[in-house]
Amino acid sequence: MKDSNTLWQPSEKFIEKSNVFKYVNWLNEIYNKSFEIDLKNPLKNVENYTKIWNWSVENNEEFWESIWNFFGIISHKSYSKIIEPKSMPGARWFIDSKLNYAEHVFNQARWGEDAIIYVREDGFRRNISWEKLAKEVSTLSVWLKENGVKKGDRVAAYVSQIPEAVIALLASASIGAIWASFGAELMSRAVIDRLQILEPKVFLFVDGYIYNGKQINKEVDVEKILSEVKSIEKSIFIPSLNKESSIDKSHHWQDVTKSKSYKLSFEHMDFNDPLWILFTSGTTGNPKPVVHSHGGILIETFKGSLHLDLKRDDKFLWYSTPSWMMWNVVVNGLLSGATIVFYDGSPMYKNLLPLWEIAEKEKLTVLGTSAPFIHACMKLGLRPKESFNLENLREIGSTAAPLSPQGFEWVYEYVKDDVWLNPSSGGTDICSGFVGGCPILPLWKGEMQCRWLGVKVNAYDINGNPVYDQMGELVIENPLPSMPIYFWKDNDYSWYRESYFSLFPNVWWHGDWIIITRKGTVIILGRSDSTIKRKGVRIGTLDIYKIVESIPEIQNSLVIELNERITLFVVLKEGINLNEELKQKINNSLRQQLGPYFIADDIIQVKDIPLTLNFKKLEVPIKKILLGWDINKAVNLANVLNPESIYGIVESYKKYIEKS
Repeated sequence: MKDSNTLWQPSEKFIEKSNVFKYVNWLNEIYNKSFEIDLKNPLKNVENYTKIWNWSVENNEEFWESIWNFFGIISHKSYSKIIEPKSMPGARWFIDSKLNYAEHVFNQARWGEDAIIYVREDGFRRNISWEKLAKEVSTLSVWLKENGVKKGDRVAAYVSQIPEAVIALLASASIGAIWASFGAELMSRAVIDRLQILEPKVFLFVDGYIYNGKQINKEVDVEKILSEVKSIEKSIFIPSLNKESSIDKSHHWQDVTKSKSYKLSFEHMDFNDPLWILFTSGTTGNPKPVVHSHGGILIETFKGSLHLDLKRDDKFLWYSTPSWMMWNVVVNGLLSGATIVFYDGSPMYKNLLPLWEIAEKEKLTVLGTSAPFIHACMKLGLRPKESFNLENLREIGSTAAPLSPQGFEWVYEYVKDDVWLNPSSGGTDICSGFVGGCPILPLWKGEMQCRWLGVKVNAYDINGNPVYDQMGELVIENPLPSMPIYFWKDNDYSWYRESYFSLFPNVWWHGDWIIITRKGTVIILGRSDSTIKRKGVRIGTLDIYKIVESIPEIQNSLVIELNERITLFVVLKEGINLNEELKQKINNSLRQQLGPYFIADDIIQVKDIPLTLNFKKLEVPIKKILLGWDINKAVNLANVLNPESIYGIVESYKKYIEKS
């Protein structure tokens, strides 16, 4: 039975093979529950899932204990309490337990199979077997210990999407060192600023990378980093462009990992001991150095595999750089026993074809992308299903920004009509999702399928009251194991509290506008601090983007409210110039679909829209700059993917004002 309003519904076989179905059946047997999942009518599972979700958030301790038991977490000491205290901030989980993230990765090893597949933009490919992964992790971990690295020391990397970064992460985790990685696309200043906070003892680096048909050499940047970050005692060169490095005194990766294989060993860590540090985008100030724990990431990843439906026979790629949490999420795929796949290059190369080529050649089952990538494919008129064999592709993920309803439709019309589209939203803050997909539920156009299990997401109005079917602030009402244990060097937790708990007492405020529908689906409308408000009526920027960017002539856009005027910047398709006719067409669409309050007062053509390294539009920084802020105070340019576009917007705006 299919609802005419749904884009996709899982088949009986799809539901039966899902991790959620297996988990719920296990719950019923072991925890004496009576939850139901309908194999034949997914629409009935809307109500069924709501019951399961309600239990998971109202019985927080029992739910997380069930995840611990279902996934068989290995602890070398029994936990005394599941959570203490039971409030935010400051909750600690599975008190007294002893475990290790890396140990659980190798507990899922499929010996004789590929653990990692690496594909570079120029076609170079290599694979890392589970045996080689284990050998190099054990060898590197011994080298690190022999060179004075101990529990709590930091190991940092400045790399592209190379497999060696995964090996170094696992080696660091195995001995209790704290990992941090930075994509080689970052400029040296941004890396130096972060490393001077972290004070790493060991630093790994590549000499460069290939992007959009060009070789980008990074040795000058590396030399600057090594000269300014005084804590670095040892550096390791990982060859990417060349076999040798010109950096003096650096160790070569092959020399570090060539010795005999050692038996894998793992430091027994407290559940709440730090595993890695991720930096938020930092476009409007200092990036937050978010510290995650071994146990928190471990148990959250296992829970998340219910919603991503990752399995041992999957081939899993989610395009990301090591600067972004989605790179860590891909590494976490090893905890499901999946083969993880990295594409090292530009997804925009050769007219956006590389990811689709890899999906075919590597027989990907799960392909993760971003909403901007899908929207770019739409604009270019791509039809992947006509050019590529995607028979193995079961799931497409999307994150980084809200996916428009047109983006949903494009996937089913031009990629694959039976694929499971799984948009999700979460954050670097928890290295996971708050809302997203569930493989037993139908999919409605423009809506994420559910709130994730164990995450008490609500939409609050300005008075802190939950609202449904209307826009509100995204909040989390209960603690999660993968919430940051702290920010690095935020000794009194003041930065932490200010970041998440300043708006609603003891409730996590995330800074997104969200709609939770009565049926339990979710719509993200963009950042709440970039909201457009006219005559007392608020609207998220996504509502404007999905209308404006559906117009054929428009490639991309950015909207801000400036001096009580709606100012819209548009990137037009090549060869098209903005004229009065096109302006009228844009505003007619806005008037017809949003009403007269939300037509643009000013429409300005620009060459490019500025994005963070995570592909999010810089609405708030642009607003500040155009209001007179110094660019360097409004935005950290080192954290912008295309900083020249900011100057382009400023110049275009000045010319527009002068003519007005």
